[in-house]
Amino acid sequence: MTASRDLTRLLRPKSIAVFGGGFFAPNVVRQCLKMGYAGEIWPVHPTRDEVAGVRAYRSADDLPAAPDAAFIGVNRFLTVDIVRALVRRGAGGAVCFAAGFLEAGADDADGGRLQSELVAAAGDMPIIGPNCYGLINYADGALLWPDQHGGVRLPEGQRGVSIITQSSNIAINMTMQKRGLPIAYLLTAGNQAQTGLSDMALGLIEDDRVSALGLHIEGFDSVEGFQRLAARARELQKPIVAMKVGRSEQARKATISHTASLAGSDAASDAFLKRLGIARVDTIPSFLETLKLLHAVGPLSGRRLSSMSCSGGEASVMADAAQGRRIHFPALGEAHKAQVREALGPLVAIANPLDYNTFIWNDEPAMTATFSAMVSGGFDLNMLVLDFPRADRCADVDWWPTVDAFEAALKQHSASGAIVVSMPENLSEEYANNLMARGIVPLLGITEAMDAATAAAFVGEAWKSRTPSPSRGGWTITEGDRTGGVATGGHTVATTQCAAAMTPSARFAGTSPSGGEEGWPDEAAAKALLASFGLPVPPGQRVSTVAEAVDAARALGFPVALKALGLAHKSEAGAVRLGLENEKALKAAALELANIGTGFYVERMVQGGVVELIVGVVRDPLFGPVMTIGTGGVLVELLKDSATLLLPTSREEIEAGVRGLKLFPLLDGYRGRKKADLDAATDSILKITDFVSAHAHIIDELDINPLIVCGQGEGAWIADALLVTRE
Repeated sequence: MTASRDLTRLLRPKSIAVFGGGFFAPNVVRQCLKMGYAGEIWPVHPTRDEVAGVRAYRSADDLPAAPDAAFIGVNRFLTVDIVRALVRRGAGGAVCFAAGFLEAGADDADGGRLQSELVAAAGDMPIIGPNCYGLINYADGALLWPDQHGGVRLPEGQRGVSIITQSSNIAINMTMQKRGLPIAYLLTAGNQAQTGLSDMALGLIEDDRVSALGLHIEGFDSVEGFQRLAARARELQKPIVAMKVGRSEQARKATISHTASLAGSDAASDAFLKRLGIARVDTIPSFLETLKLLHAVGPLSGRRLSSMSCSGGEASVMADAAQGRRIHFPALGEAHKAQVREALGPLVAIANPLDYNTFIWNDEPAMTATFSAMVSGGFDLNMLVLDFPRADRCADVDWWPTVDAFEAALKQHSASGAIVVSMPENLSEEYANNLMARGIVPLLGITEAMDAATAAAFVGEAWKSRTPSPSRGGWTITEGDRTGGVATGGHTVATTQCAAAMTPSARFAGTSPSGGEEGWPDEAAAKALLASFGLPVPPGQRVSTVAEAVDAARALGFPVALKALGLAHKSEAGAVRLGLENEKALKAAALELANIGTGFYVERMVQGGVVELIVGVVRDPLFGPVMTIGTGGVLVELLKDSATLLLPTSREEIEAGVRGLKLFPLLDGYRGRKKADLDAATDSILKITDFVSAHAHIIDELDINPLIVCGQGEGAWIADALLVTRE
């Protein structure tokens, strides 16, 4: 891995140079002064003597010293010249505000050229952008930021979160939050022409004043950079949450295989973040609430939650909000129930979530006893649902005994707690800050609270596991993997070695799905290759005529399946006949399929199937081979019950993926059904990953659908296979 850039001077500058006039550059000076920045501010303008009331210099060469950081607020052409001048002076880094670089697209002939020139001019000096607002350092009051913002200076000795976003407008909006979230840094990434998201993040988490990191990601700058970031964050015990956009995109347009329609770039991104132990959320409110929980409490040690409220309706809403998540409200044991009942009295139903009713409202000792009894259960996070009345029309004096009682209960048991407000408008910023100062996390919105708890529990679980590694058996993902090679045993397998594993007949025995150039083996050739690798393939034979099909079936033994070769999706084309019990049925089926494909494939039927899985691999341009495991059969895209793993993977990850499927209860003998051979299925999937690794530079897609998993001890069999190769 290449070393990351040192951003220390840029992120934590003791001197700031500001280039430009107009509206934006003077605002940078004003924002620094307003925030009480203690360092030097050096405006630069070719004709003005002062900018925003501060003495100006004519050029970078006239500055008193090399600035630690610079904000360049001039047009794109001059930006390149100023970067070049800053490098000569030995500056620590720069924010390039101007747009009109690579993001301008193909219609602008200058954009791409100028971005290349900008990067070349910067050399080793780090630059952020271009096409970005820059950065806010609330810890030191250093703002390379040309607009207003809603944040405040981080108090001396306190910590806050860092946020990086690829949208300047989202960044501005996040500074306006009134949720009690302390922010130490906020950066916008812009084009990431030179310094990528992962390098910026690495620079931020090294600051002791940073507690947690939030990333709004449109695209990953570097797989290796994010691996390095995740490892360092774990070392420093600084959790990361990401809001990765792109779930709705059609990530792969050419969906030859079922797998390609399921394992697009977003699924791969999700698998990548999970592997690194980076939590993922989908909305800005959940992003901010998760950051707040991680800042105040850190990763949760488990998934057990408690909830208390004085309303049965709220208790039900909380219970429903946890449905379908891995966090949960466990039932109270009898001893625990008795303890809560003793504190609360006999007229209240004791459960989790708990409706403690209004019998004890405004009775602080009684509430303290009740909350303490509930919290004593050792939950990973204790929640109290409490919306405050609006201050302009109502009084909230009776609400504070409830807060005081909850605080006392948490302190008594050294427990983590959050006050959950069902509607964000029902908690003011002042009150949110008050709760944070007490060590109670204000979580705004029930869904957002559940998202935050789920994310914090995920990070806690990931940190308990072994250090994340993209390797199995000594293999490591390298840039070579994403350009056609596969790393194995510490070296990259040469193209000629991989090619030798596929004979010409196996590689090019079929017609291409588009009917054009040859480049993919038909099912017979694909299965022959899989079988030669030791994978469980039912006995089968390629034939050309009806008579040959009959002879093959006699040799294989009835019942058999008959398939027309040369089609990517045989089921959709009606090119498959299953369960043919005798020669008469076989002949009739062969006559029906005679004009559909390029020949026949006769295969012994798999008997005793319990569950059908899909196991597929596609080549992602960024992450390399990506595997999908899911519910198989003809409804695979409709059901969308799947798990995505990056390769190489481990047996443990495969088992976890299978157990996380909605169909897993069927594998496990649902309602007295026959249990499936889970070990055989896992063995087969693991062997498929070995097969893909051995032929990585040739395989674009591998689609095994279905992998029929039979009863315990009866194995798992590859009933259909689609292999898409490259020349």
